[in-house]
Amino acid sequence: MTTVEIEYCVPCGFLDRAEAVQHALLSTLGEELDAVTLRTGDHGVFVVRVDDDVVFDTAEDAFDVDEIVRDVRGRL
Repeated sequence: MTTVEIEYCVPCGFLDRAEAVQHALLSTLGEELDAVTLRTGDHGVFVVRVDDDVVFDTAEDAFDVDEIVRDVRGRL
């Protein structure tokens, strides 16, 4: 099974984004995932990792929940 980690910037107020991604992943792929965890960070970080491989980084990609879910699905 697969583990997803969402690291988000607390001072930036990215908790809502992190929760939206977590909810979308669990609603869509919940039976295929071991865990979807939230990890606090700072300095503008918003990164989604699947088994330690980065599938989304806000420094490189535009934020799109549906695209993140597709990218995670592609790693399963």
